[in-house]
Amino acid sequence: MATTATNRRVILKEYVEGYPREEHMELLPGGEVPLRLKGDEPAGSVLVKNLYLSCDPYMRPKMSRPLRESYTAAFVPGSVITGYGVARVLDSTHPGLAAGDLVWGLTGWEDYSLVTPPATKFLVKITHHGDPAGEGQRPVPLSYYTGILGMTGLTAYVGFHEICEPKKGETVFVSAASGAVGQLVGQFAKIAGCYVVGSAGSKEKVELLKNKFGFDDAFNYKEEPDLAAALRRCFPEGIDIYFENVGGAMLDAVLLNMRVHGRIAVCGLISQYNLADGERDAVRNLAAVISKRLRLQGFIEPDHKHLYPQYEAWVLPYIRDGTLAYVEDVAHGLESAPKALIGLFHGRNVGKQLVRVADDESE
Repeated sequence: MATTATNRRVILKEYVEGYPREEHMELLPGGEVPLRLKGDEPAGSVLVKNLYLSCDPYMRPKMSRPLRESYTAAFVPGSVITGYGVARVLDSTHPGLAAGDLVWGLTGWEDYSLVTPPATKFLVKITHHGDPAGEGQRPVPLSYYTGILGMTGLTAYVGFHEICEPKKGETVFVSAASGAVGQLVGQFAKIAGCYVVGSAGSKEKVELLKNKFGFDDAFNYKEEPDLAAALRRCFPEGIDIYFENVGGAMLDAVLLNMRVHGRIAVCGLISQYNLADGERDAVRNLAAVISKRLRLQGFIEPDHKHLYPQYEAWVLPYIRDGTLAYVEDVAHGLESAPKALIGLFHGRNVGKQLVRVADDESE
C-alpha cells in the first residue's frame, strides 16, 4: 500500500460579491501527503480520504467578506473550502474512530483531509451502510449520508417535526421544494398526514414534486405574476405550516396567506444570498406575525446534533421500504465541485447536489 498520495484542493481565491463564478475558486494540483498521521497532530485528530462532498446553499454566505457576526465562520481566501462530506478514515487518534471507519461530517474540498479538534465533533460514524437488505428492503447508498442520512435530512426533520410540530390534516407549504431539504420536508409532511404544496422553478421540477415525491399540488413560481394569488389558489383556507427556504417576495406572499397560529420554520433564504444589502427584498407584511399570532423561528442543524440517533432510527425504515423517494444530482470528480456549487444558485440541480470525489474500495 502506498504511504503517500497527491492531494488536490479547491480553494476560494477571493471574496465574492453577487453571484459566485467558477473563477472565484481554483483547483490546485497539490503535493504529496502522508496517508498516516505523523504523530505531531493534536490528540483526537482524524485523517480521512474524501469520497463524496455536499454542495449546500449555506456555503454562499461563507464566501462573502465577513461584515457581521454569523453562526458560521467565513471561508479564508487562499485556503481550502470546507463543507459536509462522506469519507473513509485512514488513521485516527480519536477514541471513537478507527482506520477503516466511514464517517460523515465537516471535511475539506480535497482528496484527503486532516480533521482536528474541535471540528472532529462534527464527524459521525456511519453504521448502517452495507447492512444486508432484507426481502423487499432497499440497501442504503453511501452517498445518502451527504443528504437524507446526513445534515440535509436532520435539517428537514428538525425544522418540520421539532419547530413546526405538525398535526394530522394541517396544510403545509414548502418553497424550493425540489431541493435537497424541500423534497424531504414534503414527504415527511405526507407521512404526518398533512396536505402539502411545493414551489419550484421549472416544469420538470413541478412534475417531480407531484409525481415522484407525492406532493398534493405544486406550482412554478417563475410563471406566477402574483405569488400571493397563487398561494390563495392552492390554500383557500390558508397555510398552517411554511417551511422557508427562499425568503424575499415568497415570504412576503406567504405571510398574507398564513392561518392564525401558523408556524414558519426559517431554514434558508437562498433568493437573498447573492444580493448586496441595498438590493435585498424588503418583507412588508410582517404585521401578519402579530395579527395572526404566528411563530416564526430560525434554526441551524448543528444545534440539534443530539437528535441524529432519533432521526436516523425514524427515517431508515422509510428509506428501506421505499416510502421515501430521494433524488440526487451527482457531479463526478473534485474538479467539477465549483461548477456544481454555483449551479445551486441558478437552479440547475434537480434534487440533492453532491460531488463524487473517489470510489470507495468497499463498494
